[in-house]
Amino acid sequence: MAPTLLLSRDVPELRYLPTVDRFDESWRSPLSTLLGWGRAAGADFVEFFLERSNYINCLAEDDAITSIAPRLATGAGVRVFRGHADCYVSTNDLTFAGLRSALEKALAILGLSLPGPNAYIPEVNLEPLRDYVATKGKDAWLGQCSSMKEMGEILLAANDALAKQGSHVQSRRSSYFRDWQEVLVAASDGVFAHDIRLTQSVGSSLLCADGANRSSIGQRAGDASNPQFLRDWDYETFTSGIAESAGKMLYADYVESGNYPVVMANAFGGVIFHEACGHLLETTQVERKTTPFWDKKGEKIAHENLTAWDEGLSDNAFGTLDMDDEGMPVQRTLLIENGILKNFISDRAGFVKTGHPRTGSGRRQGYTFAAASRMRNTYIAPGEFSIDQLFGSIDRGIYCKRMGGGSVGPTGQFNFGVDEAYLIENGQLTKPLKGATLIGEAVEIMQKISMSSNDLALSPGFCGSVSGSVYVTVGQPHIKVDAITVGGR
Repeated sequence: MAPTLLLSRDVPELRYLPTVDRFDESWRSPLSTLLGWGRAAGADFVEFFLERSNYINCLAEDDAITSIAPRLATGAGVRVFRGHADCYVSTNDLTFAGLRSALEKALAILGLSLPGPNAYIPEVNLEPLRDYVATKGKDAWLGQCSSMKEMGEILLAANDALAKQGSHVQSRRSSYFRDWQEVLVAASDGVFAHDIRLTQSVGSSLLCADGANRSSIGQRAGDASNPQFLRDWDYETFTSGIAESAGKMLYADYVESGNYPVVMANAFGGVIFHEACGHLLETTQVERKTTPFWDKKGEKIAHENLTAWDEGLSDNAFGTLDMDDEGMPVQRTLLIENGILKNFISDRAGFVKTGHPRTGSGRRQGYTFAAASRMRNTYIAPGEFSIDQLFGSIDRGIYCKRMGGGSVGPTGQFNFGVDEAYLIENGQLTKPLKGATLIGEAVEIMQKISMSSNDLALSPGFCGSVSGSVYVTVGQPHIKVDAITVGGR
């Protein structure tokens, strides 16, 4: 173990032997020394993020397994702050020399030089290892997950169920992935934390065709922290709902474009709030003032009936974590309360550059990315209305039961396809509709979400931003939007 006080000239000669196949207490001394070296060079803050990942994806198309794609990765990243400036350097060399080299490069980018040979380098006093792996028995998770043989058998069984349940079936696809990640965070403020994450998702899609009529319906389920997830998946019920929707949409009429009141379904319906509003509350946009809400904290930005949360605590939800990628324990963050903007989603850089407090939201795809403020489980809170009251308040409108893909502009302009929709007439669902696209701007639509039911549900999603793709949850109860532009024919 290195002494608590080193001379700069001694650091290159140090030899540490941390555990090579696990992130544990043996990493304390080398990381403490490197953090102290970075601080002695003049950095305001230094952070190391170490990662080991084990990923596999399996795809079944019709009656065959067409792809099995494993991926292993190990590496680290170092982030250095100096004033409001920061930089990030990554490496797949986890030796002491490799980490030292990455630190030197990061310091040089910010114009910092290592201290002279006779400078003292005090080790950073790291906290006792905060080990979520040991306290929750996460070491066993990877070995308890489904084997490749099981993956294939279950996905093929799901495709077989789609064939039996659907009509005019053209193609069937089911896919599954498992993402196991071990991380260690050490920082010059004393953070020293270790975690293992296990994220899994399975989904199916069905394409049906009859002459000129086409329909395509897909759905995904996701989970964090349950090694038995794929074995527990009720694919019969799951695929039955997909087949039923595909059958209804096959002969549906095209929607007429116009301005309508709409009811949006719960669960994945929350993707519009995530995309059109959630991103605008991340400090990555606040610091650049590219969000219309950057200076609206404490002001009304939504209808008084709307309350929204972002958190990392819901059991097994896709965006649930014990700690974020900066080592901060996750928490529950009230974003909007009765229409009033209460908080932003903030990471360390967001706090440095905007002053908004950290919310345990520093997230990244992996070690090649610096952490950024990102959503976790983000949803509109349940309201006081029943679903019947929502529908009963509409004489003529549209029910959006299944959302599809879409795009969002940098300041909240959005358009989203609707995979499954129905006409509402005099408070009742009548005929199925297809070809609908919802078009709007967050600033306007947030003021028009006037009713929320009491049936909050969550759904897994994938979110791409400056720190890569991360796993998130979207969600909402059934909501009513008083008026929105609907593109169609």
